[in-house]
Amino acid sequence: MSHPEEAAKFVANDERMHWHDKALWFVREKRDVSSKGIPEWEKLREYANNIKTHTMHKLDFYLEEFEKNATKKGIIVHWAKDAQEHNKIVHEILASHNVTKLVKSKSMLTEECHLNPYLESKGIEVIDTDLGERIVQLRKETPSHIVLPAIHLKKMDVSDTFHEHLGTEKGNDDPTYLTRAARASLREDFLTAQAGLTGVNFAISETGGIVVCTNEGNADMGASVPKLHIASMGIEKTIPRLKDLSVFTRLLARSATGQAITSYTSHYHGPVEGGEMHIVIVDNKRTPILADATYQKSLNCIRCGACMNTCPIYRRSGGHSYKYVIPGPIGSNLGAFRNPKEHKSLPFACTLCASCTNVCPVKIDLDSQLYAHRQDLAKKHLIDTKKAVAMKITSWVMDHPTLFNIGGKIMRKVIPMLPDSIIYSKANVWGKQRDIPKMPKNSFKELYKQRKDS
Repeated sequence: MSHPEEAAKFVANDERMHWHDKALWFVREKRDVSSKGIPEWEKLREYANNIKTHTMHKLDFYLEEFEKNATKKGIIVHWAKDAQEHNKIVHEILASHNVTKLVKSKSMLTEECHLNPYLESKGIEVIDTDLGERIVQLRKETPSHIVLPAIHLKKMDVSDTFHEHLGTEKGNDDPTYLTRAARASLREDFLTAQAGLTGVNFAISETGGIVVCTNEGNADMGASVPKLHIASMGIEKTIPRLKDLSVFTRLLARSATGQAITSYTSHYHGPVEGGEMHIVIVDNKRTPILADATYQKSLNCIRCGACMNTCPIYRRSGGHSYKYVIPGPIGSNLGAFRNPKEHKSLPFACTLCASCTNVCPVKIDLDSQLYAHRQDLAKKHLIDTKKAVAMKITSWVMDHPTLFNIGGKIMRKVIPMLPDSIIYSKANVWGKQRDIPKMPKNSFKELYKQRKDS
């Protein structure tokens, strides 16, 4: 189903839609306050943009340097060209250690690769340990946000889920009570799992180590209690030097949740004593993005979710309406590039207001990319026929100023005389949930000319 069809399901619950909108805007406001707390904010964004852009242009060099330095520290590095190869490598590592239970911290890459169902089909139990991820896992849902995976759920939803799966008291939706119940359950999982898997926020070429940022410390538990630690990272997670990290850690948490820094910024530079550490570096269609001048900056993304929190479409349609592993503006870009036929509606889930670009900590031109995707979809004949015809007619009229002016004058006189049954008929999709504004007497062009001449 397309984004408009999926969004219609979410919008149908008006109360939940407004609650979701308000919850995300609260996070966006926290980001604004936090970012204004450091005068050099815009300089940091520029530094981050320059560092990531430089790294992407020399990615082959930095990845090889990372592998060399990681290997020196006793880390075993693997390379995966796609999701299937990533999953196979992870399974082979787990199988060679007779692992039957894996604790996993939040990793959008493993969501992208569909690792959980793959491992479960091989008889390995996978426990997501981030609280939000654990909630959606118990509900057999996917994350609806990359930083706040259960943001679409209210505390009563969580209470019902925990009552069904963890045996908590029915109807008790006290957040502290529910959090303690989840913590007690997860502690047991950490102690009984034979392996832990984490994502990677940053991979430092200079040191050969990785950095994982969390607020719950679950990655640290998964990487230190079991003796086997696997880290999955996309090739774009690389940064050149240790000192570059400070730029990103100052931007990441502030952009994501308005925090000065995440509660845990954990560095892993080798296996625990007597253990093993593996890093699986994954391409999975990132190289074609890197080779495309229009879209390559989307690989600069540090997965903070700021573009989602500010997006008026995301806030009102929910993450699941995108039907792609990453929702919001950045997900619409990545999804449309990787599979334009399947995700052809996503570049249109955008008002082109550019709020996403304005808040992006690494200055990705998200709105421009979404606009470019629309041109590409038109060239590939992947746009709905009615929309394509309407766009051609509009383009033709706009190319003829005299006709446009005459048409405007006629419409300003005719529309106020039409009955609502015609104005809000099925043919007017725009007016389905909007009121036609009152027609002005003069157009903007006429008013501008009058004031200029007076």
